[in-house]
Amino acid sequence: MIQFPEHFHWGGAIAANQVEGSHLTDGKGLSTADMLPNGILSPHQTREERTPGIKDLAIDFYNRYPEDIALFKEMGFSCLRLSIAWTRIFPNGDDEAPNEEGLAYYDRIFDELAKHDMVPFVTLSHYEMPYHLVEKYNGWSDRRVIAYFEKYARTVFERFGSKVKLWLTFNEINMSLHAPFTGVGLQEDATKQEIYQAIHHQLVANAKAVNLCHEIILTPK
Repeated sequence: MIQFPEHFHWGGAIAANQVEGSHLTDGKGLSTADMLPNGILSPHQTREERTPGIKDLAIDFYNRYPEDIALFKEMGFSCLRLSIAWTRIFPNGDDEAPNEEGLAYYDRIFDELAKHDMVPFVTLSHYEMPYHLVEKYNGWSDRRVIAYFEKYARTVFERFGSKVKLWLTFNEINMSLHAPFTGVGLQEDATKQEIYQAIHHQLVANAKAVNLCHEIILTPK
């Protein structure tokens, strides 16, 4: 019988915009995920236009993470893949300084995981970005967004590098072809050329983030 390697991790996965709720709590800014109607991938133009829905609360992971992590551990998991909401760290994306309340929140999560001997596997961008970057720069179509993502990546690597060794940059980057607003912050009528250019910018940002990760964190993966 084939045995799993000693350090093989059994785990589960969540995404910030799908579980946290508290979409404007403790300084968080609006993300593209906050502008989506329930179950639909096309955006509304203002928060007030969308129907109040389950994402406003989700599973309330923002407040109930200790219970949820304990349940994960009870199921026998040794690893939790989760994402950081970019807008909890930089509410607008192009802010001068990060939001300390957002950083402190993820510190608490990683400390809770450590208490249960669970390994965090962290995604930097899981189907969301600051909505301000969409309004001001037309999302990832603008090359300047690369620098904002790089600043965000550097901030979280420096803050959490001692607690997190497993990192992922973009979740399912190819899905931008099917849901451009969700993936790269472009409207649904964006041309293929615009979408591919935006994805190219994400790939550049990915490379920069990977380099930063290896510069800042000891033995990252």
